[in-house]
Amino acid sequence: MKFSDKVYRLCRKIPKGKVSTYKDIAHKLKTKAYRAVGNSLNKNPYKNVPCHRVISSSGKLGGFAHGVKKKIELLKKEGIKIKNDRIDLKKYFFKL
Repeated sequence: MKFSDKVYRLCRKIPKGKVSTYKDIAHKLKTKAYRAVGNSLNKNPYKNVPCHRVISSSGKLGGFAHGVKKKIELLKKEGIKIKNDRIDLKKYFFKL
C-alpha cells in the first residue's frame, strides 16, 4: 500500500468535530515525515477523506488544497472553535 493511501485510511478515522495532527498521523505510520503527510493530504483525491481535520501539532491550521478559508468554514460547521488561527488541542484532539 502506498504511503498516501495509509495517510488517507488514518485520516478517515478522525470523527466529525475532532482534529488530529500531521505529526500524530506520521507517528502512527512509524515515521517522522510530517511534511509528507501534509503533501499527501494536499493531493487527496477522495471526498470521504476529511483532510480538513488535520492541523499542525501547535494547533495552527496548516494548509488546505481548497484554501485556509474553506478549511475554517468546514471546521466551524463541525462545531470546532478557532481562536487566533488556532484550535485548542486539549478540547478537540483525536488520538489515532
